[in-house]
Amino acid sequence: MAKIPLVDLKANYRRHKEAIDAAMADVIETTSFIQGPALKAFEEAFAQFCGARHAIGVGSGTAAIHIVLDALGVGPGDEVAVPSHTFIATAEPVTWLGATPRFVEIDPSTGAMDPAALRSVLAADTGKRIKVVMPVHIHGRMVDMDAIAAVAAEAGIPVVEDAAQAHGASYRRADGTEVRAGSYAIAGCFSFYPGKNLGAYGDAGAITTNDEAFAGKVRMLRDHGRISKYEHLIVGYAHRMDTLQAAVLHPKLSTLDSDNARRRELAAGYTAALAGVGDLTFLADPAGRVSVYHHYVVLTPQRDALLKHLGANGVGAGVHYPIPLHLQPAYAGLGVARGELPHTETFTERCLSLPIYPELTDDQLARVVAEVKAFYP
Repeated sequence: MAKIPLVDLKANYRRHKEAIDAAMADVIETTSFIQGPALKAFEEAFAQFCGARHAIGVGSGTAAIHIVLDALGVGPGDEVAVPSHTFIATAEPVTWLGATPRFVEIDPSTGAMDPAALRSVLAADTGKRIKVVMPVHIHGRMVDMDAIAAVAAEAGIPVVEDAAQAHGASYRRADGTEVRAGSYAIAGCFSFYPGKNLGAYGDAGAITTNDEAFAGKVRMLRDHGRISKYEHLIVGYAHRMDTLQAAVLHPKLSTLDSDNARRRELAAGYTAALAGVGDLTFLADPAGRVSVYHHYVVLTPQRDALLKHLGANGVGAGVHYPIPLHLQPAYAGLGVARGELPHTETFTERCLSLPIYPELTDDQLARVVAEVKAFYP
C-alpha cells in the first residue's frame, strides 16, 4: 500500500495548480519580482483574513520575529520570555539582537505557554530585563491570550504573537469578541514555510499589526530602512518577501478557511476513533479557542516505539519537537538544567504528530487509526 505522508505538498499543488501557475507566470511576464503588485494584493488579503489593519510580507517567519523584536527595541542585555516547546526560530532572533531568551514552562494540556508560569518568571525578574513576552500558538491553537496579556500588562511589557502555526486560529476574548491569531497583540509573526497551513514554495513570512506607526517602522526595517529608492532613514535588513511567493500564497489563501475546517473534521475523526486506545492522551481544546490543527498531536510514553511501528507500516508520523530549546546544544550556555521545566520535558518526550492535511482522505485516516490500534495489544 502507498505510504501516507505526514504532509502531502504534491496533492496540495495539484489542487491549486491552475491558479498558482497563472499567478506566477504573471509575475515572471511583468518582471515584478521585488515588491510587486502581487505582494501588495496578498498583504491586503491576508490582513483582512487575520482581522488586522496591516500585513507586511517578509522573507520568513524567523525574519518576522527578528523585525518585530528590533522594532520594539530589544537589544543587548534584554530578555524575551518564550516557551521552550517550539521550533528554534522563536528564540534565534532574540539571540541575534544580543538579547537572551527566558524560557517559560508550558501548560501540559495544550503544550503552550502557561500564564501562571509566566507570572512566576516575571515576578522573579527583579532586574526588569524581560522586555517582551512572546507566546507561541503551538500546533494550531491560540494560547490563553487574555491571561497572558493580563500578566504582561501588570509588568508593563508588550506581547508579540508567534503565530507561525496558527493561520486562521481564533480566540474568544473575555468580552465575547472573537479574534484571529495575529490580531490580538501589538504584532503577529507568521511563517509560510511550505508545510504550514498556508505554505509558500520556499521561505516567506508576514507581520500583522493594528498599529499604523508600528507598521510603518516594520516596512522600513524589512527593506533596508529606506523611505525612497536611495534614501535610508534607519539601518534595516533585506527581509522582503519575494513577489513570486506572494503569487503562490494568494490563490491558496482563498481556500484556507475551508482547508482549516477540513483539518478540524479530520482531527475530530482521530479523536473519536482513538479515544480509549492504549495509553494515548490528547491535547485539550479549551472553550472559546478554535484550532486549525497545524499538527494533530497525541501523547504516549511509548512514543518512539509507536513512531517506529507506524513508519514500518507506511504511515509518516513525526515529532514536533523532540528536544526542547532549553536542552538544545545551541542554548547550553544559558545554564537551564534538565528538570527545571518538567512539563516541557515530559511533553517533548511523549508528543507524536499524526498525518493531517486537507487532502487526507477518510480512508487514509482510517488506515492511520488502524495502524495505531494495531500497535497496542
